[in-house]
Amino acid sequence: MKILIATLALALLAGCTTTPTGPQYDTTYTAKGQSSRARFLVLHYTVSDKPTSIKILTEQQVSSHYLLTDDAQPITYRLVDETRAAYHAGNSSWKNFTQLNNSSIGIEIVNKGWVDTPQGRVFAPFPQPQVDALLVLVKDIVQRHGIAPENVLGHSDIAPLRKQDPGPLFPWQQLAQAGLVLWPDANRVAAVRPAFEALLPDVFWFQRKLATHGYGIQQTGVLDQQTRTVLGAFQMKYRPLDIAGNPDAETAALLEVLTTPANAPLPVVQPAIITSPVPALPPATEPAPVVPETAPAPAAPVPVPTPALPTPVPTPVTPPVPAAAPAVVNTP
Repeated sequence: MKILIATLALALLAGCTTTPTGPQYDTTYTAKGQSSRARFLVLHYTVSDKPTSIKILTEQQVSSHYLLTDDAQPITYRLVDETRAAYHAGNSSWKNFTQLNNSSIGIEIVNKGWVDTPQGRVFAPFPQPQVDALLVLVKDIVQRHGIAPENVLGHSDIAPLRKQDPGPLFPWQQLAQAGLVLWPDANRVAAVRPAFEALLPDVFWFQRKLATHGYGIQQTGVLDQQTRTVLGAFQMKYRPLDIAGNPDAETAALLEVLTTPANAPLPVVQPAIITSPVPALPPATEPAPVVPETAPAPAAPVPVPTPALPTPVPTPVTPPVPAAAPAVVNTP
Protein backbone atom coordinates (compact mmCIF):
# COMPACT_ATOMS: atom_id res chain seq x y z
CA MET A 1 0.00 0.00 0.00
CA LYS A 2 2.86 2.39 0.85
CA ILE A 3 4.46 1.61 -2.48
CA LEU A 4 1.17 2.28 -4.29
CA ILE A 5 0.68 5.61 -2.52
CA ALA A 6 4.24 6.64 -3.28
CA THR A 7 3.78 5.75 -6.94
CA LEU A 8 0.60 7.80 -7.18
CA ALA A 9 2.26 10.77 -5.50
CA LEU A 10 5.16 10.64 -7.93
CA ALA A 11 2.76 10.48 -10.85
CA LEU A 12 0.85 13.49 -9.52
CA LEU A 13 4.04 15.50 -9.09
CA ALA A 14 5.19 14.51 -12.56
CA GLY A 15 1.86 15.73 -13.97
CA CYS A 16 2.22 19.06 -12.19
CA THR A 17 5.68 19.61 -13.61
CA THR A 18 4.82 18.63 -17.17
CA THR A 19 5.77 21.45 -19.55
CA PRO A 20 2.67 22.71 -21.46
CA THR A 21 2.84 22.35 -25.22
CA GLY A 22 2.68 25.38 -27.50
CA PRO A 23 3.90 28.95 -27.01
CA GLN A 24 3.55 30.60 -23.62
CA TYR A 25 2.66 34.31 -23.26
CA ASP A 26 3.24 36.68 -20.40
CA THR A 27 0.27 39.04 -20.04
CA THR A 28 1.83 41.25 -17.37
CA TYR A 29 1.68 44.31 -19.61
CA THR A 30 -1.19 45.77 -21.65
CA ALA A 31 -0.64 48.38 -24.36
CA LYS A 32 -2.42 51.70 -23.91
CA GLY A 33 -2.60 52.30 -27.67
CA GLN A 34 -5.43 50.00 -28.74
CA SER A 35 -9.09 50.06 -29.68
CA SER A 36 -11.83 47.75 -30.87
CA ARG A 37 -11.62 46.39 -34.39
CA ALA A 38 -15.33 47.25 -34.78
CA ARG A 39 -15.47 50.78 -36.16
CA PHE A 40 -18.91 50.54 -37.82
CA LEU A 41 -22.35 49.16 -36.96
CA VAL A 42 -24.44 48.26 -40.02
CA LEU A 43 -28.22 47.70 -39.93
CA HIS A 44 -30.11 45.52 -42.42
CA TYR A 45 -33.56 44.09 -43.04
CA THR A 46 -33.84 40.42 -44.01
CA VAL A 47 -36.57 40.59 -46.71
CA SER A 48 -37.88 37.35 -45.20
CA ASP A 49 -39.72 35.81 -42.27
CA LYS A 50 -38.12 34.58 -39.05
CA PRO A 51 -37.63 30.85 -39.92
CA THR A 52 -36.19 31.58 -43.35
CA SER A 53 -33.95 34.34 -41.97
CA ILE A 54 -32.51 31.96 -39.37
CA LYS A 55 -31.94 29.24 -41.96
CA ILE A 56 -30.19 31.51 -44.44
CA LEU A 57 -28.04 33.34 -41.87
CA THR A 58 -26.86 30.13 -40.21
CA GLU A 59 -26.56 27.71 -43.13
CA GLN A 60 -25.34 29.82 -46.03
CA GLN A 61 -22.34 32.04 -46.63
CA VAL A 62 -24.17 35.26 -45.77
CA SER A 63 -24.19 35.94 -42.02
CA SER A 64 -24.51 38.64 -39.37
CA HIS A 65 -23.47 39.04 -35.78
CA TYR A 66 -27.05 39.46 -34.60
CA LEU A 67 -30.54 38.64 -35.81
CA LEU A 68 -33.47 40.54 -34.28
CA THR A 69 -36.85 38.86 -34.75
CA ASP A 70 -40.28 40.42 -35.24
CA ASP A 71 -42.01 38.37 -32.50
CA ALA A 72 -44.41 40.11 -30.11
CA GLN A 73 -41.52 39.81 -27.66
CA PRO A 74 -38.54 40.06 -30.02
CA ILE A 75 -35.62 37.68 -29.64
CA THR A 76 -32.04 38.79 -30.29
CA TYR A 77 -29.92 35.90 -31.60
CA ARG A 78 -26.14 36.21 -31.60
CA LEU A 79 -24.99 34.26 -34.66
CA VAL A 80 -21.34 35.34 -34.95
CA ASP A 81 -19.01 36.30 -32.12
CA GLU A 82 -18.13 40.00 -32.26
CA THR A 83 -14.41 39.12 -32.38
CA ARG A 84 -14.96 37.46 -35.74
CA ALA A 85 -16.03 38.85 -39.12
CA ALA A 86 -19.57 38.21 -40.37
CA TYR A 87 -20.40 38.35 -44.07
CA HIS A 88 -23.08 41.01 -44.16
CA ALA A 89 -21.58 44.15 -45.76
CA GLY A 90 -20.30 42.82 -49.07
CA ASN A 91 -18.69 45.26 -51.48
CA SER A 92 -18.97 48.40 -49.36
CA SER A 93 -17.38 51.71 -48.41
CA TRP A 94 -17.81 54.64 -46.07
CA LYS A 95 -15.53 57.67 -46.19
CA ASN A 96 -11.98 56.29 -46.51
CA PHE A 97 -12.85 52.72 -45.51
CA THR A 98 -13.75 49.87 -47.87
CA GLN A 99 -14.84 46.22 -47.56
CA LEU A 100 -16.40 46.77 -44.15
CA ASN A 101 -16.97 43.15 -43.11
CA ASN A 102 -13.70 43.15 -41.16
CA SER A 103 -14.34 46.45 -39.38
CA SER A 104 -18.06 46.28 -38.63
CA ILE A 105 -20.73 44.55 -36.61
CA GLY A 106 -23.87 43.61 -38.54
CA ILE A 107 -27.45 43.42 -37.29
CA GLU A 108 -30.13 41.77 -39.45
CA ILE A 109 -33.72 42.74 -38.58
CA VAL A 110 -36.59 40.47 -39.59
CA ASN A 111 -38.64 42.65 -41.95
CA LYS A 112 -40.19 41.83 -45.34
CA GLY A 113 -38.80 44.92 -47.07
CA TRP A 114 -41.16 46.17 -49.76
CA VAL A 115 -43.63 45.16 -52.43
CA ASP A 116 -44.84 46.96 -55.54
CA THR A 117 -48.57 47.73 -55.65
CA PRO A 118 -50.83 49.65 -58.07
CA GLN A 119 -50.49 52.59 -55.67
CA GLY A 120 -46.68 52.42 -55.69
CA ARG A 121 -43.99 50.74 -53.67
CA VAL A 122 -45.02 49.90 -50.09
CA PHE A 123 -42.45 49.25 -47.37
CA ALA A 124 -43.12 47.08 -44.32
CA PRO A 125 -43.10 48.94 -40.98
CA PHE A 126 -40.97 48.04 -37.97
CA PRO A 127 -43.11 47.17 -34.90
CA GLN A 128 -42.31 49.32 -31.87
CA PRO A 129 -41.38 46.32 -29.64
CA GLN A 130 -38.80 45.38 -32.27
CA VAL A 131 -37.50 48.96 -32.33
CA ASP A 132 -37.27 49.03 -28.53
CA ALA A 133 -35.21 45.83 -28.55
CA LEU A 134 -33.01 47.24 -31.30
CA LEU A 135 -32.31 50.40 -29.30
CA VAL A 136 -31.10 48.30 -26.38
CA LEU A 137 -28.88 46.20 -28.64
CA VAL A 138 -27.39 49.15 -30.55
CA LYS A 139 -26.71 51.09 -27.36
CA ASP A 140 -24.88 48.12 -25.85
CA ILE A 141 -22.72 47.55 -28.94
CA VAL A 142 -21.71 51.17 -29.52
CA GLN A 143 -20.83 51.67 -25.85
CA ARG A 144 -18.63 48.58 -25.66
CA HIS A 145 -16.83 49.27 -28.93
CA GLY A 146 -16.80 53.07 -28.87
CA ILE A 147 -18.58 53.31 -32.24
CA ALA A 148 -19.27 56.95 -33.15
CA PRO A 149 -22.83 58.01 -34.12
CA GLU A 150 -21.68 58.89 -37.65
CA ASN A 151 -20.60 55.25 -38.06
CA VAL A 152 -23.98 53.69 -37.22
CA LEU A 153 -25.19 53.09 -40.76
CA GLY A 154 -27.66 51.31 -43.00
CA HIS A 155 -26.68 48.84 -45.69
CA SER A 156 -27.85 51.45 -48.18
CA ASP A 157 -25.30 53.92 -46.78
CA ILE A 158 -22.32 51.65 -47.39
CA ALA A 159 -23.56 50.09 -50.65
CA PRO A 160 -26.06 52.61 -52.11
CA LEU A 161 -25.88 51.33 -55.68
CA ARG A 162 -26.76 47.79 -54.61
CA LYS A 163 -28.86 47.96 -51.45
CA GLN A 164 -31.76 49.93 -49.99
CA ASP A 165 -32.17 48.40 -46.54
CA PRO A 166 -33.26 49.14 -43.92
CA GLY A 167 -35.55 51.37 -46.04
CA PRO A 168 -37.48 54.64 -45.57
CA LEU A 169 -39.69 53.34 -42.73
CA PHE A 170 -36.73 52.48 -40.54
CA PRO A 171 -36.89 54.63 -37.35
CA TRP A 172 -33.62 56.52 -37.68
CA GLN A 173 -35.04 59.45 -35.70
CA GLN A 174 -35.64 57.23 -32.67
CA LEU A 175 -32.00 56.16 -32.80
CA ALA A 176 -31.00 59.81 -33.16
CA GLN A 177 -33.08 60.81 -30.13
CA ALA A 178 -31.14 58.18 -28.15
CA GLY A 179 -27.87 59.74 -29.35
CA LEU A 180 -26.97 56.69 -31.44
CA VAL A 181 -26.81 58.16 -34.96
CA LEU A 182 -25.71 61.43 -36.55
CA TRP A 183 -28.65 63.77 -37.12
CA PRO A 184 -28.90 67.32 -38.54
CA ASP A 185 -29.93 70.16 -36.24
CA ALA A 186 -33.41 71.25 -37.39
CA ASN A 187 -32.78 74.94 -36.56
CA ARG A 188 -29.61 75.02 -38.65
CA VAL A 189 -31.39 73.29 -41.53
CA ALA A 190 -34.20 75.87 -41.41
CA ALA A 191 -31.67 78.72 -41.27
CA VAL A 192 -29.74 77.67 -44.36
CA ARG A 193 -32.60 76.35 -46.50
CA PRO A 194 -33.80 79.73 -47.87
CA ALA A 195 -30.45 80.24 -49.60
CA PHE A 196 -30.94 76.97 -51.46
CA GLU A 197 -34.54 77.82 -52.24
CA ALA A 198 -33.29 80.97 -53.94
CA LEU A 199 -30.37 79.34 -55.73
CA LEU A 200 -29.97 75.57 -56.07
CA PRO A 201 -26.43 74.15 -56.20
CA ASP A 202 -25.17 72.40 -59.30
CA VAL A 203 -24.84 68.62 -59.49
CA PHE A 204 -21.14 68.64 -58.70
CA TRP A 205 -21.89 70.39 -55.39
CA PHE A 206 -24.34 67.61 -54.44
CA GLN A 207 -21.84 64.91 -55.42
CA ARG A 208 -19.07 66.55 -53.41
CA LYS A 209 -21.28 66.93 -50.33
CA LEU A 210 -22.48 63.33 -50.54
CA ALA A 211 -18.87 62.14 -50.75
CA THR A 212 -17.87 64.36 -47.83
CA HIS A 213 -20.70 62.90 -45.77
CA GLY A 214 -19.35 59.40 -46.49
CA TYR A 215 -21.02 57.94 -49.58
CA GLY A 216 -19.03 56.32 -52.36
CA ILE A 217 -19.96 58.39 -55.42
CA GLN A 218 -18.15 59.42 -58.59
CA GLN A 219 -17.67 63.16 -59.09
CA THR A 220 -19.03 63.42 -62.65
CA GLY A 221 -20.87 66.75 -62.48
CA VAL A 222 -23.78 65.00 -64.26
CA LEU A 223 -27.15 64.10 -62.79
CA ASP A 224 -26.69 60.46 -63.74
CA GLN A 225 -28.34 57.34 -62.34
CA GLN A 226 -25.65 56.74 -59.71
CA THR A 227 -26.12 60.28 -58.40
CA ARG A 228 -29.89 59.86 -58.21
CA THR A 229 -29.48 56.53 -56.43
CA VAL A 230 -27.10 57.90 -53.81
CA LEU A 231 -29.32 60.95 -53.31
CA GLY A 232 -32.23 58.55 -52.81
CA ALA A 233 -30.22 56.65 -50.20
CA PHE A 234 -29.50 59.88 -48.33
CA GLN A 235 -33.15 60.97 -48.55
CA MET A 236 -34.40 57.60 -47.24
CA LYS A 237 -32.46 58.23 -44.07
CA TYR A 238 -32.98 61.95 -43.52
CA ARG A 239 -36.04 62.90 -45.61
CA PRO A 240 -38.11 59.72 -46.20
CA LEU A 241 -41.29 61.39 -47.45
CA ASP A 242 -39.66 62.02 -50.85
CA ILE A 243 -36.95 59.56 -51.90
CA ALA A 244 -37.07 60.10 -55.67
CA GLY A 245 -33.39 61.06 -55.78
CA ASN A 246 -33.99 64.61 -57.03
CA PRO A 247 -31.57 67.36 -55.96
CA ASP A 248 -33.68 69.96 -54.14
CA ALA A 249 -33.36 72.72 -51.56
CA GLU A 250 -34.32 70.58 -48.57
CA THR A 251 -31.78 67.88 -49.46
CA ALA A 252 -29.13 70.55 -50.02
CA ALA A 253 -29.83 72.12 -46.60
CA LEU A 254 -29.60 68.72 -44.89
CA LEU A 255 -26.30 67.99 -46.62
CA GLU A 256 -24.90 71.41 -45.76
CA VAL A 257 -25.67 71.01 -42.07
CA LEU A 258 -24.43 67.42 -41.86
CA THR A 259 -21.11 68.28 -43.52
CA THR A 260 -20.49 71.43 -41.44
CA PRO A 261 -19.14 71.01 -37.88
CA ALA A 262 -21.83 71.72 -35.27
CA ASN A 263 -19.75 74.48 -33.66
CA ALA A 264 -18.89 76.13 -36.99
CA PRO A 265 -20.98 78.84 -38.69
CA LEU A 266 -22.80 77.80 -41.81
CA PRO A 267 -21.12 79.25 -44.90
CA VAL A 268 -22.69 81.80 -47.20
CA VAL A 269 -23.98 79.64 -50.02
CA GLN A 270 -23.46 80.93 -53.54
CA PRO A 271 -23.98 77.83 -55.72
CA ALA A 272 -24.64 77.68 -59.44
CA ILE A 273 -28.12 76.95 -60.74
CA ILE A 274 -28.76 73.66 -62.50
CA THR A 275 -29.52 74.62 -66.09
CA SER A 276 -30.47 71.21 -67.47
CA PRO A 277 -33.87 69.63 -66.72
CA VAL A 278 -34.01 66.65 -64.38
CA PRO A 279 -34.70 63.45 -66.35
CA ALA A 280 -37.59 61.22 -65.31
CA LEU A 281 -36.80 58.02 -63.43
CA PRO A 282 -37.52 54.63 -65.03
CA PRO A 283 -40.32 52.58 -63.43
CA ALA A 284 -39.23 50.44 -60.47
CA THR A 285 -39.16 46.66 -60.77
CA GLU A 286 -38.64 43.96 -58.17
CA PRO A 287 -35.96 43.94 -55.41
CA ALA A 288 -32.63 42.21 -56.03
CA PRO A 289 -32.43 38.48 -55.14
CA VAL A 290 -30.41 37.29 -52.17
CA VAL A 291 -26.95 36.03 -53.03
CA PRO A 292 -24.25 34.73 -50.72
CA GLU A 293 -21.21 36.85 -49.90
CA THR A 294 -19.09 34.98 -52.42
CA ALA A 295 -21.45 35.59 -55.33
CA PRO A 296 -20.85 38.55 -57.67
CA ALA A 297 -22.71 41.78 -56.88
CA PRO A 298 -25.92 42.39 -58.87
CA ALA A 299 -25.50 44.42 -62.01
CA ALA A 300 -28.48 46.71 -61.52
CA PRO A 301 -28.19 49.50 -58.93
CA VAL A 302 -30.65 49.57 -56.06
CA PRO A 303 -31.89 52.49 -53.87
CA VAL A 304 -30.92 53.15 -50.25
CA PRO A 305 -31.77 54.61 -46.49
CA THR A 306 -33.75 57.39 -44.28
CA PRO A 307 -35.55 58.09 -40.87
CA ALA A 308 -38.69 56.30 -39.76
CA LEU A 309 -42.08 57.73 -40.53
CA PRO A 310 -44.22 58.77 -37.54
CA THR A 311 -46.89 56.17 -38.31
CA PRO A 312 -46.27 52.43 -38.49
CA VAL A 313 -48.80 52.03 -41.28
CA PRO A 314 -47.15 51.10 -44.62
CA THR A 315 -46.95 54.08 -46.92
CA PRO A 316 -46.50 53.98 -50.72
CA VAL A 317 -43.24 55.52 -51.84
CA THR A 318 -41.39 55.68 -55.13
CA PRO A 319 -37.69 54.75 -54.90
CA PRO A 320 -35.08 56.26 -57.20
CA VAL A 321 -33.94 53.10 -59.01
CA PRO A 322 -35.13 49.74 -60.27
CA ALA A 323 -34.47 46.56 -58.33
CA ALA A 324 -35.03 42.80 -58.66
CA ALA A 325 -37.44 40.31 -56.80
CA PRO A 326 -36.80 39.53 -53.09
CA ALA A 327 -35.60 36.08 -52.17
CA VAL A 328 -34.82 35.08 -48.63
CA VAL A 329 -32.50 37.06 -46.43
CA ASN A 330 -31.16 40.40 -47.66
CA THR A 331 -27.57 39.62 -48.64
CA PRO A 332 -24.25 41.45 -48.60
